[in-house]
Amino acid sequence: MARLKPLAQLVWPLPALVAWSLAWLTFAALPRLGAPAWLALTLAVALGVALAMPQITRSRRLMVAAGFPTSLLASGLATGLPAWAWLLPLGLLVLAYPHRAWRDAPLFPTPEQALDALPSLAPLADGARLLDAGCGLGHGLRALRRAYPRARIEGIEWSWPLAMVTRMSCRWARVERGDMWAHSWQPFALVYLFQRPESMARAWAKAQAELAPGAWLVSLEFEITGLQPTARLQTKSGKNVCLYQVPYGHPT
Repeated sequence: MARLKPLAQLVWPLPALVAWSLAWLTFAALPRLGAPAWLALTLAVALGVALAMPQITRSRRLMVAAGFPTSLLASGLATGLPAWAWLLPLGLLVLAYPHRAWRDAPLFPTPEQALDALPSLAPLADGARLLDAGCGLGHGLRALRRAYPRARIEGIEWSWPLAMVTRMSCRWARVERGDMWAHSWQPFALVYLFQRPESMARAWAKAQAELAPGAWLVSLEFEITGLQPTARLQTKSGKNVCLYQVPYGHPT
């Protein structure tokens, strides 16, 4: 059977239709299982926003996220909900996905085994410091730990609820809540990120300015436009991992 495409890769507007349908299904099904209406609303809106995050443009993310609550209001079914119920999903989403999170990468996990072969291309000394820039829920941190079990692994995440959850689930890593673009990369032997294509030029400029000679910038899936990776590997799932060593030279 052919592998299913991720939701964000479906032909538009299929991602929006699928997301709206799943949100409505959640909203309709939970009360039948005994959940209160306000909880069904909160979870349905949260699901819509989670499915919106991988979309490639801000306008599409807004359309996917806003589709369910807008259609709920238009349908008249929302009249049975108390006014305060709308504050619950709104507050949850603002906390989990603050404004700037919509401009950076979506919450999209790193496959568990994606970085297993990384040490063969970027060998590091025991105790080297590694950073997952935008660590989300810690999937990249776990992949880095599999690849470099003797390294000092750190993560930074802008959303404080996500940072808090990751800090508790990855107690072996140092996880900070903060801005990956303002946070210094200077101490790290390797910086890993799973960003957007449009963020890669900014990441490379920061790497050149702050990383020490011999350090690595590693990107899952996306290359730096106009720059040949120093090395490259392919995961079992078919994703590319691109490695760039500072200072940049010819590919090895």
